[in-house]
Amino acid sequence: PQSNAESVAMIKQTCSVTLALLALLPMLASADRPLRPVNTYSIVARDAATGQLGAAVQSHWFSVGTDVIWAEPGIGAVATQSFVDPDYGPLGLQLMRAGKNAGEALAALVAADAHENVRQVGMVDADGNVANHTGDMAIVEHCEIAGDGFTVQANMMWKATVCDAMVAAYEGGEGDLAERMMLALEAAEGEGGDIRGRQSAAMLVVGGDRSLAPWSGRVIDLRVDDHGTPLVELRRLLTLNRAYNLMNEGDAYLTAGDIEAALAVYSAAEEMVPGNHEMIFWHAVTLAGAGQVDEAMPLFSKAFSMWPRWREIVPRLPRSGILPDDAELIAKILSAD
Repeated sequence: PQSNAESVAMIKQTCSVTLALLALLPMLASADRPLRPVNTYSIVARDAATGQLGAAVQSHWFSVGTDVIWAEPGIGAVATQSFVDPDYGPLGLQLMRAGKNAGEALAALVAADAHENVRQVGMVDADGNVANHTGDMAIVEHCEIAGDGFTVQANMMWKATVCDAMVAAYEGGEGDLAERMMLALEAAEGEGGDIRGRQSAAMLVVGGDRSLAPWSGRVIDLRVDDHGTPLVELRRLLTLNRAYNLMNEGDAYLTAGDIEAALAVYSAAEEMVPGNHEMIFWHAVTLAGAGQVDEAMPLFSKAFSMWPRWREIVPRLPRSGILPDDAELIAKILSAD
């Protein structure tokens, strides 16, 4: 039995969802909406261990990530493609935010769409429920496979085996959500991918905490808008993104006064992208600021040789409190070969 308060809460939630649906229907039902042929392959997924939600895509179409992939922390993720209607992204998330699961949200939007027969959509919600839809006029070869907490979908492929390859790569892959989605994209390309070739790719990963603002919950947000080998570039950017996430983590440790932890993650970031002179420089600054000047000097030398203007920045740092206001210290740093 439910209390009166619980009953009232349920009624309010039902009403809010119904009102949301009524507001959305005219937007998708309009018969004169433009059709954009973003034929592609994609994956949406939820990581059960972390709660992270994500979507990733590749296509022979300029800036595919702009319209195709959507995600919101603690709510869900959407990929909308084929003759794409971008509304499926924000409206699908709005319905899931209002309490609908992925299947209910997708069914409602498909029912309201005058052109559902050319759409292809995948959705996942914060509980790991998944749903997909492929209209019967999507360009072959097309496919869709829903798995445990993820769904893959593709159209206008060279081979019909693309989705099978994506599923095998995702389920058999190791690493975090971003890595497994990356493996799925690479597997699709290994099967021949888009029959037209390749041009752009994108990946979006958000956290599982729905209390976070959409912009603060992003873990990965990458776009390769126009490239000869977009997945190769997306892989490079993913590595760089991980390294900079470590740098941000190190900055947080530094702010909290945990120098040892900051130095550990700075070192890990450098190992991931050894040619990045900025990471080397700030690692050196952290060491020097902690009194480990001798350990910092080789790093300063390396950073200065890679980008000489770092020398000009060093004397400016004491004013911001990043280095001690110590003329001897600054002179010693600048003496690095």
